[in-house]
Amino acid sequence: MSYLLFIYVILNIYGFSLMYIDKNRARNNKWRISEKHIWVVAIVGGALGATFGMRQFRHKTKHKQFVIMLPILTIVTIALYAYILVNLS
Repeated sequence: MSYLLFIYVILNIYGFSLMYIDKNRARNNKWRISEKHIWVVAIVGGALGATFGMRQFRHKTKHKQFVIMLPILTIVTIALYAYILVNLS
C-alpha cells in the first residue's frame, strides 16, 4: 500500500508545482496550463497540493470554482485515499 501513498504525495507535489508554473507564466504573458489539466490532477488526488499552491502563490483566487471546489475536493480525495488504504491493507 505504500505505493498508493507515494502516488498521492507525487500528485500533490505536481498539483502544487502546476500552480507555481502557471502563476509564473501568467506574470510573463506566456503559454498557460489549462484549467482542465489542473482539475484533472486535482480530481485524481492532487487537490491538496493545488489548494496549497493556490493559496501560497495567490493564483486562481479570483475564480470562485477554485476557491470553493479545491478545498472540498481535497477533503474528498483525502477521505477516499484513506478509505482505500485502510480497506486494502
